[in-house]
Amino acid sequence: MGLLKIFFWGLVISFLGTLPPGTLNVAAMQIGVQESIVNAINFSIGTIVTEMIFARISLVGINWLRKQKILFLWLEWITFAIVIALAVGSFLAAARTHPNPKNFMLVNDMNRFVLGLFLSAISPMHVPFWFGWSTILFTKKILKPNAPSYNVFVLGIGAGSFLGCGIYIFGGRYIVEELNTNVHILNWVIGSVFALTAVIQLGKILLHKDSAEKLQHLEDIRDQ
Repeated sequence: MGLLKIFFWGLVISFLGTLPPGTLNVAAMQIGVQESIVNAINFSIGTIVTEMIFARISLVGINWLRKQKILFLWLEWITFAIVIALAVGSFLAAARTHPNPKNFMLVNDMNRFVLGLFLSAISPMHVPFWFGWSTILFTKKILKPNAPSYNVFVLGIGAGSFLGCGIYIFGGRYIVEELNTNVHILNWVIGSVFALTAVIQLGKILLHKDSAEKLQHLEDIRDQ
């Protein structure tokens, strides 16, 4: 019963954390609309696998991660550049006269699972997010400091993220196919989401609210 409770917490937190529009879930929706549901699911699985790995590491290897401040800073800037490129690609696709305009960032032969792994791997926000929640769950005596609890918690995270991404993937297809939404309009909306995400990302970097500092703060809380 204890492990089931831990799985449930991982699922719920991950599901709710996936619902706000972000780079990865919106990209999954865009792939689902412009390519296929299968490609979108493969992309999402790739992002989820990386998230699960980061979440597992955040439970046991936080001391090493906290020392990688330069690495996190570089990843923050790389993520910002990619989000900008996705925004520009969406806006350019929206302006094209092609009946099914495609974001130029997605015009490649890279396996969508591998693409998901890559984009998720350079997003360092997974680590402070899950380290913060695990700190809360440790404090509440819900998460236990042992391997079975960690593994079940990570499985719950994967399940929750998959459900959240599914809403974007199938929701995006429904909007386009059933509600006859113009793909160009959808690209304008997606581009706007990416642009807003980029602005938020830049603000965090300039205000020094980066992942390394968040990890330090959370480490201090856990040590109390």
